[in-house]
Amino acid sequence: MENSSSYSDQKSDSLEAGNGSGFKVHVFSSSSELLEKLHEKWSSVKKQPYPAMYSSTFGGIILDPAMMVIPIDDHMVHRGHGVFDTAIILNGYLYELDAHLDRFLRSASNARISSPFPQSALRSILVQLSAASQCKKGTLRYWLSAGPGDFLLSPAGCPTSAFYAVVIDEDFSQCKEGVKVVTSTVPMKAPQFATMKNVNYLPNVLSKMEAEEKGAFASIWVDEEGYIAEGPNVNVAFINHDKELLLPSFDKILSGCTAKRLLELASKLVEQGRLKDVKNTNLTVEEAKGAAEMMFVGSTLPVLPIISWDEQPIGDGKVGELTMALSDLLWDDMVAGPEVQRIPVPYV
Repeated sequence: MENSSSYSDQKSDSLEAGNGSGFKVHVFSSSSELLEKLHEKWSSVKKQPYPAMYSSTFGGIILDPAMMVIPIDDHMVHRGHGVFDTAIILNGYLYELDAHLDRFLRSASNARISSPFPQSALRSILVQLSAASQCKKGTLRYWLSAGPGDFLLSPAGCPTSAFYAVVIDEDFSQCKEGVKVVTSTVPMKAPQFATMKNVNYLPNVLSKMEAEEKGAFASIWVDEEGYIAEGPNVNVAFINHDKELLLPSFDKILSGCTAKRLLELASKLVEQGRLKDVKNTNLTVEEAKGAAEMMFVGSTLPVLPIISWDEQPIGDGKVGELTMALSDLLWDDMVAGPEVQRIPVPYV
């Protein structure tokens, strides 16, 4: 009986250890102890990837990465009630910030979130944040949230909405190598949510992961009617054998700022006779897969050639000449475009 009891005790101890009952959770006794722990984490980082953040809950710009946090009771965190947008910083200029801000506030309106500041103030905050970051090349991301207040479903208990922004020190360059894509099996968002840039990106994440698991760069969504939609966080464009640039209609997908700028700039190739036409239209899978050239279009790409879809080559399976011509147009616009597209950052 003693052996049996000893065995039972050992089994019980093993179960307790396996269940984590022996795990002791540390209780931070003071804010200074917690800050010390946070700084310890960042002290080992050689280059700070997030040089500056703005938080309306703090009321200013934060340079200490240990303090770049948002409240856990913010409804964007626990209910996904928030929208976001982005812009790039290239050679000390903010590219297409105003176009992104316009879309940002349209998204906020559709999500029934009112901004704590007028658009002019939001713009000023983002420009000042970029200056404080001292970042000459990277991305700027910003969010509007229903705000902190409680853990309920309704935002009625949130005293005010919240605005957050961060500068990400990120290197990027013109994409010249082609990538492979697959058709996504993850259901795409309904048009009401797909046309606003909200923080619910779980379908997008799963779509991207699905592609990576299949050895591809990203997935392509096809809508319920069989028309081409978009990539997980980028627009997609095609050049058919008639030399027409075709982008899927924005009726059910996010209207990409870079994609819309591409439509404007592509008219130069039409004038040169290199392109026949530029269209924003519906495309079937058959039409899309039969294209001569295919590409992703997005802020930091700005154009990424696609050479294979579902293991089938696009055109001759090589990076297309017109794809790169469009890429050159966008990159030149980012580097030396008109002042209306590029805002100089007033670094101190």
